[in-house]
Amino acid sequence: MPTLHFLDSARKEFAYYCSLGKKTFNQLPDADLFREPAPGSNSIAVIVQHLHGNMLSRWTDFLTTDGEKPWRDRDGEFEPRIATREELLRLWDEGWERLFAAIDPLTADQLDRIVFIRTEPHTVEQAITRQLAHVPYHVGQIVLLGKLFKGEGFRSLSIPKGGTAAFNAAKGL
Repeated sequence: MPTLHFLDSARKEFAYYCSLGKKTFNQLPDADLFREPAPGSNSIAVIVQHLHGNMLSRWTDFLTTDGEKPWRDRDGEFEPRIATREELLRLWDEGWERLFAAIDPLTADQLDRIVFIRTEPHTVEQAITRQLAHVPYHVGQIVLLGKLFKGEGFRSLSIPKGGTAAFNAAKGL
């Protein structure tokens, strides 16, 4: 059933991007998590705050309330507030736990159901797809900042430069 495959695929992709963030955090010293790369840009911690706020808003009571909750302070998500690695990791985990708690019980027959985000109607499938675009966009920013801060010492999270032939050989290609 194609729609069931969509849910399985979405869960797998979300888990992958969650792991990319964690693998990046694990490579960086605390200072780099809070480092603003340029004036007016966002630190990794600020990006985590934004993802946390977005995930809590979108995935709390996902099927029954608008995804933009009245209690969300989106503008405040872009003001540095996280003070420690532990807090950053707690917010990261909390956002992802909320996301998975909302999508894990979904069934294929719910994908056409209508939910709202900022009063705009979306099918459940469209709302998930919207998040599959938004979340990886920001996780990519986190990974890029990690690479910039760590430089040559950053351990690749995929096939490293110059490693394609060895990767393909290991796969029997």
